[in-house]
Amino acid sequence: MKFLLQMQSLLDRTRTVDFLAPLALRLYLAPVFWMAGVNKYNGFENTAAWFGNPDWGLGMPFPKLMAFLATSTELAGGILLLFGLGVRWISIPLMITMLVAAVSVHWQNGWLAIADSSLWLFSNDRIEGGLVRLDRAKDILREHGNYDWLTENGSLVMLNNGIEFAATYFIMLLVLFFIGSGKYASVDYWIARGFNKKV
Repeated sequence: MKFLLQMQSLLDRTRTVDFLAPLALRLYLAPVFWMAGVNKYNGFENTAAWFGNPDWGLGMPFPKLMAFLATSTELAGGILLLFGLGVRWISIPLMITMLVAAVSVHWQNGWLAIADSSLWLFSNDRIEGGLVRLDRAKDILREHGNYDWLTENGSLVMLNNGIEFAATYFIMLLVLFFIGSGKYASVDYWIARGFNKKV
């Protein structure tokens, strides 16, 4: 029993650096949302057209407004997450963005972002079809290309575009929504600290 209490005490001491967890989440998510926003901004007209077109796009109402909201949320989110400013507040529209993306873009593709037949629980006809095409592409590259050079830095994969990444980002944002931006390495912390001193 004494050993368990000592181990628990040792574990509790790690709380002195618990700010590292929200900092890691913020630093991971900031470039993800920044780049997504930059890509939408640079191709804004195409993004709006994709948002609005019911045949080859998402068929959303008010496509320019929706594209503007998604773009500005992701750009602002990238910056605010980086500096740890208004993290709990910006997490809300970012989570909504991830829910919309998961339902409107990724849902029909299943769970997996990358097609993988070894994860049979998440496999579907789309993944199996993608893997057949991937094997054919590899055969073509082996026959007509320098396959060893092409795969020297990593394997070729088939993007399935499932909800996996959107769900992961949503969960990370949900954690930030509840715990905030963390101590020391965030603007939120220093604002709250200064405010509490004045009060």
